[in-house]
Amino acid sequence: MTDHTPTPLHRALYRILRPLARLLLRNGIPFGDFAELMRRAYVEAALEDFRDQRRKMTDSRAAVLTGLTRKEVKRQREILSGQPLQPRESRQGNRASRVVAGWVHDTRFQDAEGRPSVLPLEGNASFSELVRLYSGDMTPKAVLDELLRVGVVSQGAGGSEGLVLRKRAYVPAGDDAEMLHIFGEDVSDLISTIDYNLVSARQGQSPLFQRTLSYNNIPPEAIEQWREVAGHEAQQFLEQLDGWLGPRDRDVSGGHGDDPGAVRTGISVFYFEEPVQNGPDGEGPS
Repeated sequence: MTDHTPTPLHRALYRILRPLARLLLRNGIPFGDFAELMRRAYVEAALEDFRDQRRKMTDSRAAVLTGLTRKEVKRQREILSGQPLQPRESRQGNRASRVVAGWVHDTRFQDAEGRPSVLPLEGNASFSELVRLYSGDMTPKAVLDELLRVGVVSQGAGGSEGLVLRKRAYVPAGDDAEMLHIFGEDVSDLISTIDYNLVSARQGQSPLFQRTLSYNNIPPEAIEQWREVAGHEAQQFLEQLDGWLGPRDRDVSGGHGDDPGAVRTGISVFYFEEPVQNGPDGEGPS
């Protein structure tokens, strides 16, 4: 900022950074660590997202674009080249999610009515076979222990009654590392959508779907019921969309293999509430 007059983008950015600062402080991350990561993100964005096909993105051009020194750009570029980000597919949570998705959509693990079957631990069309098909190199025991821990799966006494899928989605519980990973993905996806929508009109492209429902004069006695209604309806909505999109994922439909044309897509839903600081100004869907 070269002056003290905030632009709309500055105001929006501060609203993003304010709760982020709270999260960082709560988890013992000092400003210096955040600033180091921010410098790295600036350099990576310059190198990856602002390439000119006619000219190579040099350290000098990246320095002009980011406002960092050439020395700092070079340092961050070397760190990035030596420390690639962990692939999404290697995360335990995503592997557990793929197992649940396979159980829901793969006809080999469904009953006659198309619902997830009660699975034996071993044998044909078993939980072990499901894990082998959908979890990579994770063992059936590791996946089962995790799904039992979070209540996605239940098991009869001694496993004699088989394994029952209780929930159609894997959500980690009591796992700060995995929840922080989900936080990173969800916020990244939202900001990427907003960034796309801000430039889509200038590029002659249709914007991506982005809507919010909010009101800010709701009486406290309605909130507990609203939480239940919102959670139930949102889950039903996501399961309905999953019924359409899940079978089209080639990891689920059987079309395994790396395809450079593959697309990652989805819908995110999250609930929010906070005390009203100023006077009421009711809002609806937007």
